[in-house]
Amino acid sequence: MAIFVNMMLGRHFLKILISYGLWFLLSCSLSSCTETDIACLKNIKASLEDPFSYLKSSWDFNNNTEGYICRFTGVDCWHPDENKVLNLRLSDMGLKGRFPVGIQNCTSITGVDLSSNDLVGPIPDNISAIIPFVTSLDLSSNNFSGGIPKALANCSYLNILKLDHNRLSGQIPPELGLLARIKAFSVANNLLTGPVPSFLNASFSREDYANNPGLCGGVMDACPGSSKSPHTGVIAGAAIGGVTVAALIVGIGMFFYYRKMSKIKKKKDDDPEGNKWAKSLKGIKGIKASYTNPSVFAHFI
Repeated sequence: MAIFVNMMLGRHFLKILISYGLWFLLSCSLSSCTETDIACLKNIKASLEDPFSYLKSSWDFNNNTEGYICRFTGVDCWHPDENKVLNLRLSDMGLKGRFPVGIQNCTSITGVDLSSNDLVGPIPDNISAIIPFVTSLDLSSNNFSGGIPKALANCSYLNILKLDHNRLSGQIPPELGLLARIKAFSVANNLLTGPVPSFLNASFSREDYANNPGLCGGVMDACPGSSKSPHTGVIAGAAIGGVTVAALIVGIGMFFYYRKMSKIKKKKDDDPEGNKWAKSLKGIKGIKASYTNPSVFAHFI
């Protein structure tokens, strides 16, 4: 009996120990997430010039209450009482600087709107590692330059991608066409060149590509060197097919012609006198037959 009681007490103690252990790990994890998102916003504030003090006047980190960053200008949280950033809306604040890579510490962020500011430099090549769960990215009306990174194609949750009114150059990565959830896309008013991408589940208008003198294909004008008429390929194919058939007919005709000529030549080689011997033999046979005719003998009797 004592052994049974000890076993039960041991099991009860083990359950309590496991429960406290899980609670401790969960608390540490939540605390870590909270601290990470706070560090994210601190980094963003430090990396951007804020000439109109939008961030300076609102983003006050001298506060330890849970959810206090959710009251910051431009910050949406997953829950009002939890320091976990959902969206960052910093549009039209006159902010200056480069793309704030510190945003990678907001590990659960899904919406980023930095439009209508004065941000410069390239969009980071590892953008998909910085904001892997982003569903909406608006970098329009800035001064971003360089190419559009291929890594954006790895942001597989993207529904909205706005890069218009910048100084982006080069080609639009065709890999962007693999964004299966994309609903809104604009690269108008840049310095882009080359063919526009073909999207799997969406189509966009000329306005979404407008004022990029080098863009072509798709809804834009045909790319240089491409077919101007959709029937050109059919016509070319028919012409090639016709030439092939004609060559085949000529080949067959020549085959039979040379075959016939070969037979004639062989026949002449067998009888170089032109069949005269056969004709003379036929004459001799006729004479022989006349000598055997009874009427002839009757004439001489």
